[in-house]
Amino acid sequence: MENISSQQEEAFRDSIATVTKEGKRNWVYPKKFSGKFYRARTYLSYVLLLFLFGVPFIKVNGHPFIIFNIPERHFIIFGIPFGPHDLHLFALSMIAFIVSIFLFTVVFGRLFCGWICPQTVFMEMVFRKIEYWIEGDANKQRALKAAPWNGEKIFKKTSKQIIFYTISFLIANTFLSYIIGVDKLYQYILDTPSKHFGIFLAVLIFSGIFYFVFSYFREQACTIVCPYGRLQGVMLDSNSIVIHYDYKRGEPRGKISKSEERINGDCIDCKMCVDVCPTGIDIRNGTQLECVNCTACIDACDNVMDKIKKPHGLIRYASKNQIETGIKKILTPRSIGYSIVLSILTILIVFLLATRSDVELNILRTPGTLFQEQPGGKLSNLYDLKIVNKTFNHLPASLELENIKGEIRIIGKDLDVEPQGVTEAKFLVILPKSEIKYLKTPLKIAVKSNDKILDVINTAFLGKVVQ
Repeated sequence: MENISSQQEEAFRDSIATVTKEGKRNWVYPKKFSGKFYRARTYLSYVLLLFLFGVPFIKVNGHPFIIFNIPERHFIIFGIPFGPHDLHLFALSMIAFIVSIFLFTVVFGRLFCGWICPQTVFMEMVFRKIEYWIEGDANKQRALKAAPWNGEKIFKKTSKQIIFYTISFLIANTFLSYIIGVDKLYQYILDTPSKHFGIFLAVLIFSGIFYFVFSYFREQACTIVCPYGRLQGVMLDSNSIVIHYDYKRGEPRGKISKSEERINGDCIDCKMCVDVCPTGIDIRNGTQLECVNCTACIDACDNVMDKIKKPHGLIRYASKNQIETGIKKILTPRSIGYSIVLSILTILIVFLLATRSDVELNILRTPGTLFQEQPGGKLSNLYDLKIVNKTFNHLPASLELENIKGEIRIIGKDLDVEPQGVTEAKFLVILPKSEIKYLKTPLKIAVKSNDKILDVINTAFLGKVVQ
């Protein structure tokens, strides 16, 4: 009998709240609520939305503050330009980002999903608010869906969808501005669509995707598609801080009776925590993959506790062990291990950024070549030059010998490196035979730009010694 009871208690894990037993979509209508966490999330969302829509207009020395031009492999992060030559930094940053996700999930669960994730921010703080404004609270939305198609229903449904698509179109253009820059985007808008048909088509496609996600797919993006939700299942442990129902305090559940002394737990089984949940789950069943830690159930439950004059925290941020033992423990072997790895990666990235130069130079004597005889009693060596310009400006360059008399002759055109570009060239170092004292004569070649020495490269000149 105990096994049957246990199986019944865990039966909720056999299905998800957004799908019926017949396999059809079960539409979720979260009830409006308020509370301290909702207000904090709202203010944070305003900051995040302002950042998202405002950053493309911020410029540093005439260049975008942030840009991710993937097709042209051109990136600017916080005003610092990066290119293909910084692949090692991107690789290390990506590894650090993944480790930080592991660490954050182990300690705080899906806190990112409920507070920072763009899907949640847009869905709950933009589209859901518009839906409440046009159609009303959950009960009014259900009634409107069941109502026959009349003038009011057509107007509300149509106006909502038009607004939804308009915002989706704005989001798609905003993301495009992070790729090509706001100036180029503005120029594309002024031009006819046929002139930039590929870009125009991409914006329409992504607008359609955003519109589909926020108008129809909604919470299923979190419960079905999002890989982070699946990751939570293997990363959480009994010390991870997630949204928990304090079953020790809440059970057994029961309604309040004025005529009898209350012998039940603090949970009055009002189901407000279920009514406000955007993914339709019952948090009292325990930690579930569908929970995005949005805190809606906490605010709803705290409001109920105020009404029945009970302390807050029946549903709260806590770990499983904290609920069972009352002891809060964050430092575990896993979290300490991830913290050490993340710290090492962060120090390495900071060091590489601090020592990163604006120009990268490389001079090598051309392999497989010997010295060449030149008119006037001179010898020459052929060298390969590579200049990586990591700045936004053109880089005119020149070469000079620092430690010996001779000349440098560039083969081909003058050195002028494009912004964020790479230039490769060959040049001859020509020395009088009288200057050659060794089989390998040390050379110091200064690379200059606008009379400023960028670097001094040490190499060697190969030539026969004249007696």
